[in-house]
Amino acid sequence: MTETSQPIQSPLRDRHDALGAKFAEFGGWLMPLEYGGGGVVAEHTAVREAVGLFDVSHLGKIDVSGPGAADFVNDRLSNDLRRIAPGKAQYTLCCDDSGGVVDDLIAYLYGPDRVFLVPNAANNAEVAARLAAEAPADVAVTDEHRDHAVLALQGPHSARVLADLGVPADHEYMSFVTAECAGTSIVACRTGYTGEHGYELLVPADAAGAVWDALMTAGAPHGIRPAGLGARDTLRTEMGYPLHGHELSMEITPVQARAGWAVGWRKPHFWGRDALTEEKATGPRRRLWGLEATGRGIPRADMTVRSGDTVVGTTTSGTFSPTRKIGIALALIDTAAGVDEGTELSVDVRGRALPVKVVKPPFVTPSVK
Repeated sequence: MTETSQPIQSPLRDRHDALGAKFAEFGGWLMPLEYGGGGVVAEHTAVREAVGLFDVSHLGKIDVSGPGAADFVNDRLSNDLRRIAPGKAQYTLCCDDSGGVVDDLIAYLYGPDRVFLVPNAANNAEVAARLAAEAPADVAVTDEHRDHAVLALQGPHSARVLADLGVPADHEYMSFVTAECAGTSIVACRTGYTGEHGYELLVPADAAGAVWDALMTAGAPHGIRPAGLGARDTLRTEMGYPLHGHELSMEITPVQARAGWAVGWRKPHFWGRDALTEEKATGPRRRLWGLEATGRGIPRADMTVRSGDTVVGTTTSGTFSPTRKIGIALALIDTAAGVDEGTELSVDVRGRALPVKVVKPPFVTPSVK
């Protein structure tokens, strides 16, 4: 986005205004950060205990279709689409030749001739461009970023809300179905970014308001709250889920970020394969860990981590955990430091040493298995 351009508005902007939302810019889009009536903690708690509804329409949308489209995508992105059947979704990575991560994304496999990709907002155009540059003549890579809204219905009561609307809700984790909701066709996928039972709904942009209203009405008896991207961040941090630009980036590889499970190591080809295979074999110079504060204080991103007086790493994300009621962080720690679970370190919080304990995320017990 240039200095003179304006952020893109969600198709649900009027709903957010009516609910008293505070906004922030995410990847070139102006999106709700939190709503009136309790803010981030109340929204976070609703997702953990009842149900929350997020507008995440800023997420990217790319359609790849044509003869052999799935094989084409599989030869470029990190995970192995051959592990899943049509009707399933898969977390995967778009890497560059150095092993750095251009973006992490969800791939919806419709069949051998169609894959729908949902990258992050800021990287949608770059992922689309990289795929288009290598696509065979009969495979179309179509940027549909503004054509669809994405609504995330998350929480232990989310299935009840969809069932009340007649939308199938009993399908397996990481699978998707096409259904009717509020008079329009949607795609409901059993995915999410919170650790709770939930769904992400792909909705035509011009029908987003009607679907939002239907979900809020059906969810009222189940304690639904609209939730902004502030709560989305605290929820994902409690789970240890990576955020591109923090735990994954062009400088932070999946090996360093403990995301090697999203790499099809046996595939003969994908972007970054040689560099990542070498790093896996030799061992990364740093690795992602969780940090739990054992003193009073809240670690944030880009803070120095020390073992005694020695600098051993940097935090990538940090927040107050509404569930645990403590400060938590994710951090890249030098492997030469020899840390392990239970190791005591400190984080420099504005010149004060905050004691922390090394843990393996998640920081909370997930409901999604």
